[in-house]
Amino acid sequence: MEEFLNELPNLAKDKHKIHKDFFKRLKKRPPKHLDQTMQELHDETFEEIDCLTCANCCKTTGPLFTNKDIERISKHFRMKPSAFIDTYLRIDDENDYVLQTVPCSFLGSDNYCSIYKVRPKACAEFPHTDRKKFQQISNLTLKNVEICPATYKIVEKMMEQIKLK
Repeated sequence: MEEFLNELPNLAKDKHKIHKDFFKRLKKRPPKHLDQTMQELHDETFEEIDCLTCANCCKTTGPLFTNKDIERISKHFRMKPSAFIDTYLRIDDENDYVLQTVPCSFLGSDNYCSIYKVRPKACAEFPHTDRKKFQQISNLTLKNVEICPATYKIVEKMMEQIKLK
């Protein structure tokens, strides 16, 4: 996995234009069973890949924290939401709450998340490859291809299975 992780940025860069063109066509004419196909590819890929051997998402990027996330996690820590925000979060350029630092403060050296049961919605749904109306998140998927080996593999499998004109 480590070798693939090291190669991933270059692989993603080399395939970026191909992936981008594919997603552009996918948006225009999504196949009828796209959601079902994506769910199958997602499930199949995550049978092969164990996120605990990677955790690159937690090491390189931070999730957005919704108000519900902040409430839930601060309650978990028995903190006031304002104290949680002051301790762990900052507001980014788009006015969203994000982590002050990466890697994630809640990621352990064993790649386990110390707040897994109450983690942000964005973490629980990552890498979003099983989301309904998948074609609507192509820009997000293109970014995730660069950091998530599973996303890269899912997109490659998707391009093999779904033939677009």
